[in-house]
Amino acid sequence: MSTAASAAFVKLADYLVRCRRLAASLPMQEDAVDYWSGVGFTLDRHRLVAPMDEVAEILSVPAYTRVPGVLPWMKGVANVRGRLMTIMDLSRFLGRASELQERRRRLLVLDQNDLYTGVIVDEVQGMQHFPLDAYRPVPTAGDEDLGPYLRGGYLRDGELWSVFSLTRLAQDPRFMQAARTG
Repeated sequence: MSTAASAAFVKLADYLVRCRRLAASLPMQEDAVDYWSGVGFTLDRHRLVAPMDEVAEILSVPAYTRVPGVLPWMKGVANVRGRLMTIMDLSRFLGRASELQERRRRLLVLDQNDLYTGVIVDEVQGMQHFPLDAYRPVPTAGDEDLGPYLRGGYLRDGELWSVFSLTRLAQDPRFMQAARTG
């Protein structure tokens, strides 16, 4: 072995010893945790979360025009950036009234196929991230009115966040039939 090759080998061995010594102080590698994300919101003190792919955007409740001959939970229609959007009050649809003033409430926008509608909720709590293993498959809100729209929930810090499906809501024939009959 030549002197140059021998010096290179000694240098590499020195690097190995120093790397192992310095690596001892590094944190242990942790397993990556997969998360499910959604838009958190409250409705009548229930903590709910809507899947990210069902919420096109979040808005303040825009000025809207009332429509005659509709049920009380259909608030009206609004022009949002040149598109006509129906405005629905989720609390009223479920047969209750919110304690919050409308200007303090928020709108979750559902934009799927030909349906462009805003659903008024009490408060939006931003993006929520839950470890996948925190999922509970049973409806969790303890409220029969919400039950048909729930897809289980996630447990975090002892609190249950029920997954509320806006798609299931939009598929409900009662939600799609806002006209007063009779």
